[in-house]
Amino acid sequence: MISGIHTVALTVRDQDRALEFYVGALGLEKRMDAPFGEGRWIEVAPAGSATSIALVAGEPAPGGLGTAVRLASPDADAAHTELRERGVDVDPEVLRMGEYAPPMFTLRDPDGNVLVVVEITQ
Repeated sequence: MISGIHTVALTVRDQDRALEFYVGALGLEKRMDAPFGEGRWIEVAPAGSATSIALVAGEPAPGGLGTAVRLASPDADAAHTELRERGVDVDPEVLRMGEYAPPMFTLRDPDGNVLVVVEITQ
């Protein structure tokens, strides 16, 4: 029935600012930017990823509540350092919760949407 996840939508106030953040700061590629109703349908994704993030115009939930988007990185420490150097609002440290949980940290986009970067090495 369900064979995968195609797109996860995040609500953003300013699609151009969001596009600049997700492509410029996070390094995702723009997959689509097309007229959609009175606005645009914009999708971004890591290179080679089957799943994309849609940047939908609207009013985000307070504090990015409910986004729970998880991004994968082969090295959470390196990603944390690079994103912090690019001016991204990241947690002060990479979280380590023991041997069964991978290193991870959260970041916030300009609209307050919270995303988690999780170290996936496989």
